[in-house]
Amino acid sequence: MTETVLRRTSLYIPGTNPGMLANADVFGADSVILDLEDGVPVSEKDAARILVRNALKSIPYSKKTEITVRVNALSTPFGRADFEEIIPLSPGAIRLPKCESAEDILQADALITELEQKYRIAPGSVKIITITESAMGGRNLAEIAAASRRVIALNYGAEDYTASLGAERTREGRELDDIRAKVVVAARVAGVQALDSVFGDINDPEGLYEDALRARRLGFDGKSVIHPRQIHVVHRAFTPTEKETGFALRVMAAFSDAAARGSGVIALDGRMIDAPVVARARKTIALAKAAGSLPGEVHAG
Repeated sequence: MTETVLRRTSLYIPGTNPGMLANADVFGADSVILDLEDGVPVSEKDAARILVRNALKSIPYSKKTEITVRVNALSTPFGRADFEEIIPLSPGAIRLPKCESAEDILQADALITELEQKYRIAPGSVKIITITESAMGGRNLAEIAAASRRVIALNYGAEDYTASLGAERTREGRELDDIRAKVVVAARVAGVQALDSVFGDINDPEGLYEDALRARRLGFDGKSVIHPRQIHVVHRAFTPTEKETGFALRVMAAFSDAAARGSGVIALDGRMIDAPVVARARKTIALAKAAGSLPGEVHAG
């Protein structure tokens, strides 16, 4: 079974905040996003780039936390400088905003390749997580997902996306049903992860949990968060429960027993178990193992 990479949570950290940059890996998020884009005023872009570069260069971040950087789009005056400063330090991935077409990915891929060669970084090692923020990007998600082998996950920006549609942003999030479906389908076809957008109210843990659980049930692998207090709530939503894990283990035991008997019929509690149920059980067990919530495992948060 392919190793499961946990990205249940991706915590945004402003590139202008030295204290948070220094402690980016202590909050317990699976992944952190050192932000050079929307979280940074135009007047502070250069200073933030230097802070993030120095953080990547000098801080021994824990291997348990994926360190990624949200750069500015290459269509902006700040994008190329972000790439030139950040890529030489080999971040876990670049979070690429404003992805509207395959051309955006190809342009970023070409520049990363150029910088990998220049700085003798292993070819293809710097990955891309795309962020779709417009109706145009939503329409082109399939080609965006398939544009480069560097792409490891698809994300979207809920606020910008709904604004591009002229839709109202609500607590329930029904206005996001179309983009959520498109992201999950495109990700599954391309064989990459699907990451949900942020829930903006940090004082509404119940709403956050409901939103995260809905995203998980739709097929997402994780969710962006904007405050450390949101991390535990989202992890709870995206980590299989004891009941779910127990059922998955029983399904796999029944599957193994049927295979040992040479039987193509799998039954559990008087119900027939078909291939999709087995596939879901495998995924549940892999997620529980990665999160440390299988019996005998140390919980990862």
